[in-house]
Parts: sequence; structure tokens; C-alpha cells
Amino acid sequence: MRIPLLLTFCVFLSPTSSLAADLPLEAGVCAGCHGEQGQGINNLGPRLAGLPAQYLERQVNLFKGGSRQNVTMHAMAMGIGGEQLQKVANYFSAQPVQPVAPVRRGEQTAYTDPAAKLVYQGDWSRTLPACATCHGPATIGVGQIPRLAGQQADYLKNQLVAWQQGKRAGDPDNTMGNIAGKLSGAEIDALSSYLANLQ
Repeated sequence: MRIPLLLTFCVFLSPTSSLAADLPLEAGVCAGCHGEQGQGINNLGPRLAGLPAQYLERQVNLFKGGSRQNVTMHAMAMGIGGEQLQKVANYFSAQPVQPVAPVRRGEQTAYTDPAAKLVYQGDWSRTLPACATCHGPATIGVGQIPRLAGQQADYLKNQLVAWQQGKRAGDPDNTMGNIAGKLSGAEIDALSSYLANLQ
């Protein structure tokens, strides 16, 4: 009974009048904020398209357990699980994303843009690894580690701040919390903008 109620709520929020034919019914609950193909809707929900299915499932479960905090997502997450969640995660994972030319480490040795330097080289004087170390070439994602390239800048900023303030958890060894805690507000702004424009 919960899914139809949430589906009705989110379809009302959706900027489109009808759901895509190939959108699973179970994913309709997500479409209102993330878009029917998971491309994200500014100020509502981040891009889900192309993210690993296992990563998406884990994030929903983190919202359920409170390691990720968002009132709307907690309510939505409580209404889905098991095979339904797998179906939704597989659907959004399979949606296309704009390709990004991989930037391989070592191709460039000097960066004038401080954000680009953090993305590709990090700052070892502060024990800050490069974003690309875990998130892959041009931050296009690796395995269960999500793609950052092309994600909404506001969302990226909010997540870095949440990691920094201890309002988001769930990654091994609190890796992102440790990294975000070493970033200044200006660096978070610059990184979020730089990564959002990697398209």
C-alpha cells in the first residue's frame, strides 16, 4: 500500500504529465525528484543515471538506517526494499550519461586551477588524496564508488558539507568524512562547480 501512495505524491511533483513507458512502476516514486531517466532535477534530487546499482541500493538502505539524513528520502526509502529496490536500482543504473573523456593521472603535472589540482593530484601536505584516486579517471566512477562528473553542483556541495559536519556516514573507515573535514568552504565551492562541469 505504501508504494502507490508515494507514487501518487511524486507523480504530482513531477514536471512531466505522464511516466515513461519503460519506467518500472516501482521507480515512479523516484521520478518526481530524480527525473524519469534519473538525470536529476535541480533543487529536488541528484542524478542517479549510470550510478552502480549496488551503490544505489546501499544508499537507500543508509537513508533507512539514518546514516544518511534527508526527511524526504527517509520516507521514500522506507517504502521500498528487496526485489523492488533491486529493480529500481538496475533501471537507473542502466540509464545513459554523457560521456566524459578520461583524464589519466600523470598526463598533466601542473594545474593552475586549485580545484583541478585537488581532483587529479590532491594535496599531500594535508594528506588529501586526489578525488580521482577513488572516483576514477575524470571522476567517472569506479565499481561501487559513484561518478561525480556532471553531478549537480549544489548536491555535491551539500554532500561534502554533510560529510564535514558528520551528518552523513556509511563509507568504509569514514574516508569521505576525513577528506571533507580538511576542505575549506571555498574549496568545497570550487570542487563542486568544477566536478559539475566535467561533461
